[in-house]
Amino acid sequence: MKPTRKHSLQRTVGALLLFMLLGTSCAVPKKTATTAESPAATAVARSAANAEAVYGLIKRVVPTHARHFTVEFIPKEAGKDVYEVESRDGKIVLRGNNGISVASALNHYLKYYTNSSITWNGFNLNLSDTLPVVAQKVRHVSPYKYRYYLNYCTYNYTMSWWDWDRWQWEIDWMAMNGINMPLSITGQNAIHRRVYNSMGLTDKDLESFFSGPAYFSWFWMGNLDGWGGPLPVSWMESHEALQKQILERQRGLGMTPILPAFTGHVPPAFKEKFPQANLKKTNWVSFPDVHLLDPDDPMFVEIGKKFIEETIATYGTDHLYTSDTFNENRPPSDDSVFLNNVSQKVYQSMAAADPEAVWVMQGWLFHFSRDFWKPRQIQAMLHAVPDDKMIILDLWSEKNPMWLKTNAYYGKPWIWNMLHNFGGNVNMYGLMDRVATWPSEALHHPEKGKMIGIGLTPEAIEQNPVVYELMMENAWRETPIELESWLEGYTKRRYGRENASASKAWEILRRTVYADTLTSGGPESIIVGRPTFNKNTGGVTTTLTYEPLELVKAWDHLIAASEELQNSEGYRFDLVDLTRQVMANYATVKQQQFAQDFKNKDLAAFKLHSAEFISLIDDMDKLLATQKDFLLGRWLNAAKAWGTTDEEKKLYEKNARNLLTLWGNKDNKLSEYANRQWSGLLNGYYKPRWQQYFDYVVSQMEKGQEVDQKGFTEKIKNWEWQWVNSHESYRDKTEGDAVVVASGMYRKYNQRIKNGYRAQ
Repeated sequence: MKPTRKHSLQRTVGALLLFMLLGTSCAVPKKTATTAESPAATAVARSAANAEAVYGLIKRVVPTHARHFTVEFIPKEAGKDVYEVESRDGKIVLRGNNGISVASALNHYLKYYTNSSITWNGFNLNLSDTLPVVAQKVRHVSPYKYRYYLNYCTYNYTMSWWDWDRWQWEIDWMAMNGINMPLSITGQNAIHRRVYNSMGLTDKDLESFFSGPAYFSWFWMGNLDGWGGPLPVSWMESHEALQKQILERQRGLGMTPILPAFTGHVPPAFKEKFPQANLKKTNWVSFPDVHLLDPDDPMFVEIGKKFIEETIATYGTDHLYTSDTFNENRPPSDDSVFLNNVSQKVYQSMAAADPEAVWVMQGWLFHFSRDFWKPRQIQAMLHAVPDDKMIILDLWSEKNPMWLKTNAYYGKPWIWNMLHNFGGNVNMYGLMDRVATWPSEALHHPEKGKMIGIGLTPEAIEQNPVVYELMMENAWRETPIELESWLEGYTKRRYGRENASASKAWEILRRTVYADTLTSGGPESIIVGRPTFNKNTGGVTTTLTYEPLELVKAWDHLIAASEELQNSEGYRFDLVDLTRQVMANYATVKQQQFAQDFKNKDLAAFKLHSAEFISLIDDMDKLLATQKDFLLGRWLNAAKAWGTTDEEKKLYEKNARNLLTLWGNKDNKLSEYANRQWSGLLNGYYKPRWQQYFDYVVSQMEKGQEVDQKGFTEKIKNWEWQWVNSHESYRDKTEGDAVVVASGMYRKYNQRIKNGYRAQ
């Protein structure tokens, strides 16, 4: 039988892949501007490139079993991404319309045929010498054109110091979870530099413009200038090279990355170089004014065009661009003509250089400043751009779905996203029931408008892996997820086997920390707040939306599973995380005890309970030292590793310390916003801060004098700033056995925690 074109393409690519399997190098010639290729030849070349990228992924993910997999490419189904998995001739055949679909097929096979799990916080490859057979071909079609990933903030709260190895792992994870539309903004400063240099501004002029590496997100969004700088040229050069690696890999797998466009944010020196320019001043939180070029100024479109031209020349393009003009900033006018003009000029600045440009805009401003953005203002902003040239990211759909309040963004294509985490705070949290059902409900909603995708927009990652795996389960289905059975499968995959005690623990976790809540995120611990007698303090909220004793019961069950599951990476992380959460919650009980002691003027009791509080911090630090994901030293040393001189290393370390603690200067309103319960930070920062408070309070009690809370706070700010500028080292390797240490904490604290809650 004569093969069809489809089968010919499959076999051609299969042959190319076979060469790779055998170790033969197959070079695909680059297409030149004068080369004419038939559509079939182009498709073969593209598929060969996809095959090379996806087989590289397979070798990284399952290096000892890569030979058992064969890759084939198939067409989309009615314009939608598709993958298949089946067994043939002793191989597992992974098919898809591109590298992402094939990688998703691999993930499906690993999860549902080998009970394996690949997450940030635990890796379980449960592979036998002979892989399980796929008895009947599996075929899945994604109902979503786009599966989006990342938030500007993720690039700093998590990714500030990532190198290529870490990025490579993440891109593999993206592909395996079906993500095809990542925000890709690494290396953007190099574009700024060349554009402004071409306009006559010198590197010296730009020193007060570029922020330090830990603050790029807010620099790129036009919130601040210069904080954490000056930025070394070596950083810009190294991260331009890194971005090229990132984009090459993403595109090789079939992703369409989103690149930054001009927002109007210009250097402070711009007003001196171009005194005729129409500049507006705006400020954000506690930072000095930044300068925004008025969209009505002719230079706006001119500079915007330069940005896109330089971006394309440096990084290429997939015609998707991000620009957020009023991120957490109130526009100077609510006049609809003004707002329409702003939006029009932003789009024109993209289209002038790339007629195929599509503006991908975060919808966060419509939620954050909802008192300003009424229907008239929103419509003015959106209607200025053709419907097929703009996509709106509904940034916090699982909590505040703005699409329901804007008539699905008045006809613009939009994407449903789970935000989930703020600031990288460490807590067990997630709206599981919503994540399991709301994407499907939105997809089938009669007023969904032009919903074209789903995605993830967390401010930070590498936490609560269950929530992210659950969310991306939606990528290849259009029906709700049955959460109970899904969780049973998740625990089996994560821990490598079924365990009744672990299952009981997760039943409780689902209805406590992962239940629907009215809060904007999970609770922090009072330990990470500036010392106080109040339950909550600036940047730190400890209010629980569940019964804390119920969480202790989950702890009972998860501990009971330790003998059988102790060798599982996922179990060890979860046990430490749950132990941490129980202890972090209990800190409020101890705090309220010593607060009452102070009120009662009971010095002996105050000394006892404050000492127990300090001991609790010590124990949490010891517990968290057993897991690499909870080590301050890894964060700091990763920052310093980018430095090419001692001066640069110190600058990057200061950035890394500053972001997690004060955020800005010692009076910054965002202090503690990015707090972390990490080993090293607990004993090196939070503990000495509390100890100073206790020493001061004891001194005042002994003298019979009042505590000056405001005075202490002002004093401790100076100490905090000293810590930000310090250079003591912290471990970047784990210490102790996770199960042994967690079990020790269980024996020490379990009963006293239960007694403490019952006594309230």
